[in-house]
Amino acid sequence: MDQPDLLDQPFADPDLPHRFRGKRAIVTGAASGIGRSSAIRLAAEGAQVWCADINGDGAAATAAEITDKGGEARSSRVDVTSPAECAGLVAAAVEAFSGLDVLCNIAGIGGMAHFADETPERFDRIFQVNAAGPFHLSQAALPHLLETKGNIMNLASTAGIMGQAYVAAYCASKHALVGLTKAMAIELGRKGIRINAVCPGGVNTNIMGDFMPPEGSSMSLVSRAFLLREMQEPESVAAMVAYVCSPEAYYVNGAILSIDAGTTTG
Repeated sequence: MDQPDLLDQPFADPDLPHRFRGKRAIVTGAASGIGRSSAIRLAAEGAQVWCADINGDGAAATAAEITDKGGEARSSRVDVTSPAECAGLVAAAVEAFSGLDVLCNIAGIGGMAHFADETPERFDRIFQVNAAGPFHLSQAALPHLLETKGNIMNLASTAGIMGQAYVAAYCASKHALVGLTKAMAIELGRKGIRINAVCPGGVNTNIMGDFMPPEGSSMSLVSRAFLLREMQEPESVAAMVAYVCSPEAYYVNGAILSIDAGTTTG
């Protein structure tokens, strides 16, 4: 089912909640897909948003769309596998917005291969983007988020909750991200900061092009990763992200929230 794009609505729309007035957010992976939709959703609800992506032009385009609708956004090209670039991103956002309330670790990559054919190089790259990237950014943002009693949202996946065929590297990285979320949440929860993970199932975004079953794969195994054939739109996940990051979710910490049409129920 098609979902309405918030860019078709003015950000002053009275039907939208405004849970992020006065809040400052960093969203990685903001050039497209869930990252773009989440950046737009937070901005539509009043947040100042820094759009970051390895695709700098795409991040700038998302920020421009936000500002064209009356929101406030800035952007930069950032490689989340670089601790120095992650630290620079946080410093720039804090300086521009005079603080930080929300970090959305959404940047991610994937791919499918028979386990025996997976290369060490690609395994390392997927792990660096999907797990080490959120680690670097969370460490850089932590002092500022502790100051504002803010929160971190890590975008994991159903692959972080269950095993899936032909995505060993992706599964390992997303399981690691879920573990990182839980460890941080229990260690830091009493300090007033919340850390949660949202775990989507199939989403209609460009990254799905990276998940083509390899030659000779079993489609019965592949189909176990989806309860329904239809995929959700990124705005569906962005709505969950917005709730988790909002003050309404003040008692949600260490939660691993699936949004997958029931795929991970059993």
